[in-house]
Amino acid sequence: MLQVISNQQKISKKNGGFGIEILFPGKAIGPEDSGIGTIGRIDQATVTPGTLVPMHPHQDDEILTYLRSGVVEHKDTEGNKEIITNKRLMMMNAGAKFQHEELVLPEGGVLNALQIFIRPATGGLRPQVQFHEFPDAISPNDWRAVAGKGDGFPLQIRSNTWIYDMRLEQGNQRSQPVLPISSATCLVYVFDGSLTVNKNIIIQKGESLVVENEEILLHAAGDCNIVLFITDLSAPAFKQGMYSGNINRTK
Repeated sequence: MLQVISNQQKISKKNGGFGIEILFPGKAIGPEDSGIGTIGRIDQATVTPGTLVPMHPHQDDEILTYLRSGVVEHKDTEGNKEIITNKRLMMMNAGAKFQHEELVLPEGGVLNALQIFIRPATGGLRPQVQFHEFPDAISPNDWRAVAGKGDGFPLQIRSNTWIYDMRLEQGNQRSQPVLPISSATCLVYVFDGSLTVNKNIIIQKGESLVVENEEILLHAAGDCNIVLFITDLSAPAFKQGMYSGNINRTK
């Protein structure tokens, strides 16, 4: 199965210097779940320098802050005060109780980022925050392991979820990486650029493609930044997280 999720299926919000486009990936597939397995919600954010996102709570969300431009000063209730850049990424494993604030620093220019809300395997876990600095901001034409469960992933996720990225440069093509499980469901997210899949599907900036039981070949007409999400639909996923939870669930 190949299912395109277009920009028209996103929710746009703006408040002062903070603008986001919210993707609930499951809503394009069916009414039962707003997410897909452990993939709960993806926000693509554009934030002007000097903007403060004040202290606010999260619960039972695994949150990857994935910057492509901008510099952020992060503070949280675990005692961290850290700088985040497009090379130094952050995973907030919110667990049972957690709060944080983010200040977009003037010297970094406009912030362009994804805030990625992944579902943990179970609720009520211990809060923790991870940081990892990559040698380079991008990985040209090769998949890079960013976050996931198990060895080889510098930022750990507490569920069966794996996240890779790559800048596919003009004229290059790649298939998906070796998948960690045989029954994987993938979501290909185009951060920017334009991507052709299997020669006949075109997805643009902010759009994505759900892939199940298919081999795919990605081709870039121009430089294209791609984020690949992999989930296991049969694995445990806690669907009552504050932001990652299933918004379609019945009370």
